[in-house]
Amino acid sequence: MEVKASLKYARVGAQKARLVADLVRGKDVNEAVKTLTFLNKKTAGMVKKLIESAVANAEYKKVMDVDNLVVKAIWVDQGPVLKRFRPRAQGRAFG
Repeated sequence: MEVKASLKYARVGAQKARLVADLVRGKDVNEAVKTLTFLNKKTAGMVKKLIESAVANAEYKKVMDVDNLVVKAIWVDQGPVLKRFRPRAQGRAFG
């Protein structure tokens, strides 16, 4: 059985987050958490919390042994983009 966890609206670029997601895909959960602990990237902490949340969900549902969990699938999609504008002469704004 599968256990899911999701993270929405993270303030990080999708391309940068995919680099971290590719590192842990297919790994054992304990190994993935160890890898993310020592990875010096902003996204690593977010993904680590997400994996720990999925493990907590598995414990809560009592689905399977926590030591045998594997990161089966992890993906990163682009979220909403903040609108910004560039002030121009005579009160104009382009964005």
